[in-house]
Amino acid sequence: MAGVTELATDRLLLRDWLPRDREPFAALNADPLVMEYFPAILSGTQSNLLADHIQVQLRLRGWGLWAVEVKASGLFAGFAGLNPVTFRAPFTPAVEVGWRLSRDNWGHGHATEAARAAAAYGFDELRLPEIVSFTSATNRRSQRVMQRLGMQRDPAEDFDHPDLPPGQPLCRHVLYRLARLPRGASSAPTGAARAQG
Repeated sequence: MAGVTELATDRLLLRDWLPRDREPFAALNADPLVMEYFPAILSGTQSNLLADHIQVQLRLRGWGLWAVEVKASGLFAGFAGLNPVTFRAPFTPAVEVGWRLSRDNWGHGHATEAARAAAAYGFDELRLPEIVSFTSATNRRSQRVMQRLGMQRDPAEDFDHPDLPPGQPLCRHVLYRLARLPRGASSAPTGAARAQG
């Protein structure tokens, strides 16, 4: 297994998962507002299984969906990072940048800060040519984060998520893309640092 890379920004630490993350992770996965644009809230068991899967993938690759910790408080905020897209679609294969943060961490720019650090790692270290992100067409909050990251949407690329039944309210998704900057231009956010765990 690879050592887990950690990313640090001015306010956040993107790190490996710890046992103490499980309880707040279960709480955010059970929050109807956090999970508004997902098919359902998760039970404690489902949340732990998801955390297990995320942690295994993170340790296998050395990168993935990192646990997000707020430096000032030391508290778990949720997750953010990079993940290979696992379903078939016109834009796959692809790597997505994604996030899920507790409500206490909304409105502070944490999602944008964490996602920007993850995207910078994807471009600068993994040399990905492109990173995508997608969400339900009604999820304006996440779309605003994508726009702040500089991602671009072509409405012609909107798609029905293959894991959701046709006609389900969340089925229609929007796709945003972000291309790697030209050679020599850094995509790293100000104040970002990396450490190998």
